[in-house]
Amino acid sequence: MLEQYQLPFLMTLLAGLATVIGGFITFIIKRDNMKALSIGLGFSAGVMIFLSFTEILQEANELLSKYFPHNFGWIAFGGFVLGILVAILIDIFIPDHIDSDFLKSPDKCEHKHKIKRAGFITAVAIALHNFPEGLATFVVSAQDITIGISVALAIAIHNIPEGIAVAIPIYHATGKKRMAIWYSFWTGLTEPLGAVIGLFLINLFMPQMFVGFLLAPVAGIMVYISFDTLLPLSHECGDWHLAIRGLISGIIFIYLSLLFLG
Repeated sequence: MLEQYQLPFLMTLLAGLATVIGGFITFIIKRDNMKALSIGLGFSAGVMIFLSFTEILQEANELLSKYFPHNFGWIAFGGFVLGILVAILIDIFIPDHIDSDFLKSPDKCEHKHKIKRAGFITAVAIALHNFPEGLATFVVSAQDITIGISVALAIAIHNIPEGIAVAIPIYHATGKKRMAIWYSFWTGLTEPLGAVIGLFLINLFMPQMFVGFLLAPVAGIMVYISFDTLLPLSHECGDWHLAIRGLISGIIFIYLSLLFLG
């Protein structure tokens, strides 16, 4: 039975470890050229928003309607709002997990211990934020591998700048590339941890009913992440024109992908 979850788990693991790519990119790209990053973040937001409203919530409604034929819509709506509330609570108790100032001007602070501390706090915060993303990727992939691939791709894209946000302050504080990359590596490991929790929950409850309950909050979390983190950061790394172009490109890309794969 566990064989069917191997690919969803692998996809979640790879999406999480995209933070390592950000760690490596820190040392090979010009940090003052942020246009591609801006478009990429907007692209990721477009993919996640489109999938949430057109595929994931629809899937949740279909699964829930089998068990709750008269009020499945309200249950899905409640789950969607619950996902948003969970994401808001994480933001309340955990500081903003990407400091765009470090992306633009990593040399702005002369006190190395402060920079290192900022990098450590950023790493911890990213690790906690990545947990629900891992849960989302795994649950969606376990239900529909085609949609799961798109979600994993979108999350991987936005994990890259998170890896950069961790690696830059650590590297500038210690001068050690290995340490910077290591920090970016372990921050991504909480995503497969989220997948393990998702696997446990799916097997603990009635699979189809529970997946229906879980998909709606997953959509809420993804929409909140897109509007609260990806689009604002895309704007800060470039401008609103680049952010919107990335957003529209992501929507068009995933729309066409679903048509070809569907």
